[in-house]
Amino acid sequence: METVLFSIQNIKKEYNSENGIKKALKGVSFSIYEGETLALLGINGAGKTTLSSILATLHPATSGEIFFKEKLLTENLMEYRRELGFCPQKSNLNPSISCKENLMFAARYYGIAEHLIQEKVAVVMEKLKLTAYADKYTYELSGGYKQRFLIARSLLHEPKVIILDEPTVALDPHIRHQLWDSIKELKAAGTTIILTTHYLDEAEVLADRVCILDQGLIKLIDNPENLKKSFQKTNLEGVFLQLLQEN
Repeated sequence: METVLFSIQNIKKEYNSENGIKKALKGVSFSIYEGETLALLGINGAGKTTLSSILATLHPATSGEIFFKEKLLTENLMEYRRELGFCPQKSNLNPSISCKENLMFAARYYGIAEHLIQEKVAVVMEKLKLTAYADKYTYELSGGYKQRFLIARSLLHEPKVIILDEPTVALDPHIRHQLWDSIKELKAAGTTIILTTHYLDEAEVLADRVCILDQGLIKLIDNPENLKKSFQKTNLEGVFLQLLQEN
């Protein structure tokens, strides 16, 4: 039986905008299972980035509750953050220090003991094939290698959960596939992955389940094979396009 890691209950998020209150999430409820890769899909404004940012504890929900390991997340925030890795879409590495120094700084931020930092940094760089770029500065790196360093940074404290926000956006196809391999390795190691992506092929290859959001609500959630069978399509793109036409 699958173990429920997250229980997300009636999450709503509202913003003040020039045109009044904007309802980004209108009552989202579902579970995320331990060790699965869940892809959040939807057109711009569907609510997927809002939901991932709430799960990353970057922004609070307006209402609703999230349980992590059966404990209310807001009451166990520091414990949760120790088990969480977050990889943003846009690079926020410090350009004035080397990539290795960026990782060392992050390791101290995570509270890793000083005598373990060099070892931890070496391990994640080796895992993501970054050792040769340790002394480079971010402006010397391609988009793909910047993204790998962002993923490496999020793995330093060996999190049980990692949130990847559009990790392959605007990357060349062969770089995207290399990052897919890295994500597959994380899953094989037992990491629970929440993946926000615009790429339907990416979700189809990587995700155990996909959650399609539309106007702040869950349109459907299931594994890719079931969705393709239900909609009689050969790929997720066909499913997604049919949903858009129905709307």
